[in-house]
Amino acid sequence: MSLLSTYLQQEQKLKELSEQLEKLQNDPRLKAELEFKEKLESLMSEFNKSAADVIELLDPQSAAKSTAKSASGGAGGTRRKRKLKIYKNPHTGEVVETRGGNQKTLKAWKDEYGNDTVESWLVRVEQ
Repeated sequence: MSLLSTYLQQEQKLKELSEQLEKLQNDPRLKAELEFKEKLESLMSEFNKSAADVIELLDPQSAAKSTAKSASGGAGGTRRKRKLKIYKNPHTGEVVETRGGNQKTLKAWKDEYGNDTVESWLVRVEQ
């Protein structure tokens, strides 16, 4: 692609974005939201409150949840344990038990026989 065509493409995108921006600026809903935001920020500064203080005041359960999450060690908590899968190679009779797909023998089998074939060797799944 030439430099000129890239320039013209970017110029067209800029024109489209400026049209969208102008539409938004003329939208009365946006004006109302901006006015609300300004009034809220001035009120917060008048009473020396942060956004977190306001959220805690308006929704105490939300604040309790976020402190519980941070105290428990992060955003996800503990991950549930993967299921134990047991595979048996019909050629060798060898059995592999794994909770993940990154097991050395299982990967070697998949390289040799293919993923679908090895998955058909699944004997059972346990909790």
